[in-house]
Amino acid sequence: MDELQDELLSLKKEQFNLRFQKATGQLENTARVRQVRRDIARTKTVQAQKAASAAKAK
Repeated sequence: MDELQDELLSLKKEQFNLRFQKATGQLENTARVRQVRRDIARTKTVQAQKAASAAKAK
């Protein structure tokens, strides 16, 4: 769970940086914004699944 939390934090930082680059007109790879957003969603989904599985096991 800690690894997922660390990955989520780094993805959110990257997303912030990409939004900042887009606002200043420096963003070159516009598809990366979509990739990062989907990676964040995947990470949150896995976290929710693990939490549900842990709750079910108790």
